[in-house]
Amino acid sequence: MSTFVRACGLGELEDDTPKRVELDGTPVSVVKTEGEVFAINDICSHANVSLSEGEVEDCQIECWLHGSAFDLRTGKPSGLPATRPVPVYPVKIEGDDVLVSLTQES
Repeated sequence: MSTFVRACGLGELEDDTPKRVELDGTPVSVVKTEGEVFAINDICSHANVSLSEGEVEDCQIECWLHGSAFDLRTGKPSGLPATRPVPVYPVKIEGDDVLVSLTQES
């Protein structure tokens, strides 16, 4: 069973602007885009770089350092240099609270 913890308030999120939070020592990027909220591990699988510093477009978050983009739904990279996916986490909204479970979906 998944345990959800509060990551942030829904009102704290701007469309297509990642928000970095730390949950139980795990860096997570929370992103509101295309009417949904996603949570993805904040560290690029290619380099030790914060994904929340990158841009969001077409339901992908781009690593600002080398340009690899990761699908916010699956964590899979869309191109080189990254070849390994980044973990994504289940999200649910309760009132104004964005809740995230560190149980990996992928």
